[in-house]
Amino acid sequence: MNPFQPKKSWTAALAAALLLWGLNVHSGTLLGSKHDFTGLNKRAGVVAMPTVAFSDLGSPCVYCHIPPEKGNVDSSKLGGNKDWNRFLPATNAYDLYDSRTLDNKVRTPSPISLLCLSCHDGTMAVDMTVFKPNGWRSSEDAALHLRINGADDTMSCGKCHNGRVAHNIAIKHIGTDLTNDHPISMTYAGLNHKDPDFRSPDGPYGFDNGVKLYDEKVECATCHNVHNPDVTLLLRTSADRLCETCHIK
Repeated sequence: MNPFQPKKSWTAALAAALLLWGLNVHSGTLLGSKHDFTGLNKRAGVVAMPTVAFSDLGSPCVYCHIPPEKGNVDSSKLGGNKDWNRFLPATNAYDLYDSRTLDNKVRTPSPISLLCLSCHDGTMAVDMTVFKPNGWRSSEDAALHLRINGADDTMSCGKCHNGRVAHNIAIKHIGTDLTNDHPISMTYAGLNHKDPDFRSPDGPYGFDNGVKLYDEKVECATCHNVHNPDVTLLLRTSADRLCETCHIK
């Protein structure tokens, strides 16, 4: 039994969303994508995802966003990422990319990138949210609360998603060692034409092709758009043009 019984307003909104999903009219949205946790069973043709591997919260939005009926609550007072519905990972756990030519060095990821890492670093369960929607009954929740981690244990998706039983989860498990990943959370070097090796953004929020800056910084979501499953790897622009959006080569 699903422990989430939405209010009428939620029911109507969810029904409309699912109707669009059923009609495959969800291009450019999260619905039907890998980040639509409530729809993964239908997408994969299994019954092992929501309600088994993780809690089905009744809406794909609330795994990141605070449920709207909670009002203007401050999730950070409960250990959450401020204005988001995810708990903050341990920020001292990350090793970030560094090199002698990197001018803007940072010690910890920014909150907007910690939002992504709170799932993809493999340390917390994907359903570990600060708030649950109204009507949620934890007493009826029998999910395993698995984390995106390639480990062969009962806390991790890798127990089954090992490339043999199901597809390998390892590519989605970034971990806490980010030294071989593109640097994040540093101020963009192309601001105000300061660095001749980087292009100046088209506006305060980034580039016209969709590549974004967050408070003038490069973050995970600079290149990746979780709400648009239409592009490979959720990229904000085509892979052959992505790097040259910022870098002058």
